Amino acid sequence: MYSAYPNSYDRFSGSSQPVFSQDSTTTGIPVSSTSQFYSSENSRSESQLQSKVRDPWSTGLCDCFSDRRNCCITFWCPCFTFGRIAEIVDKGSSACGVNGALYTLIACVTGCPCCYSCFYRAKMRQQYGLKESPCGDCLVHCFCEYCALCQEYRELKNRGYDLPIGWHGNVEKKNQNLEMASVPPAVEGGMTR
Repeated sequence: MYSAYPNSYDRFSGSSQPVFSQDSTTTGIPVSSTSQFYSSENSRSESQLQSKVRDPWSTGLCDCFSDRRNCCITFWCPCFTFGRIAEIVDKGSSACGVNGALYTLIACVTGCPCCYSCFYRAKMRQQYGLKESPCGDCLVHCFCEYCALCQEYRELKNRGYDLPIGWHGNVEKKNQNLEMASVPPAVEGGMTR
């Protein structure tokens, strides 16, 4: 049972009810709390610190030839690369083919598919806490569309995704690896003399 009085002296003192502040609001935060977890100033400064500290990309924007296969695919058909990136970034909520087709449609109609693909770069940067470098997402995609797509593809690949199998394939692969790790090895035979 919880006692309202922390020590025995207070228990025998004259007041029988705990005293509450008159101006307390119903926020659920104790009025007398001095814990750092309840301070709104600390939470703001921590979130500002986290938003400023960003990780660099695992490869540079112009490191396209480090993955020559993807570089060639992106050069000849960027809709494939974009569709694969978008499916992983959307966590399977949109299909690779749909995103690739929409990318192609925007490229044919406007001639500027970067107006669509730059949003996925920004979304990917937010998910993984990456720096906005060398400049803004829209500028990178407007002036270096293919290099930006290759960099995003390499980043996801370096984070352990197998992009050709898609989001659901990666989830299945991870689950199979977890199941295999959790199953104890089979012991053949038993105790023998």
